[in-house]
Amino acid sequence: MLVFLGVLKGDAETDATWLANKVVNHRIFPDEHSSMNESIQDAGGEVLVISQFTLAATSKKGNRPDFAQAEHPVRAEELYQHFVREMKRLHKKVETGVFGANMQVTLINDGPVTILISSS
Repeated sequence: MLVFLGVLKGDAETDATWLANKVVNHRIFPDEHSSMNESIQDAGGEVLVISQFTLAATSKKGNRPDFAQAEHPVRAEELYQHFVREMKRLHKKVETGVFGANMQVTLINDGPVTILISSS
């Protein structure tokens, strides 16, 4: 599972904890009948968490994305690290990217599932 984590202004530790629980327990993997009925725990899968401030972008006005809702980097990293700690507490197979780094991530999307989860 690839998790792109964006932190918005006003997000708190409670949001990060709630989100980690949701991600670990969300039943989005197929069971033996090909129904989306298993969590990452049930499936025995691994998780990669990548910070992604661009998820905070709004494009309502103009042609350039507005990142005003993105949390300040210092606070965003604190919440990112809190989320990662919670994920590792709940699920043992968790790796991370480097917060704020310009990384090149390759994804092979195995299936039709991409889900946006928000605590708000």
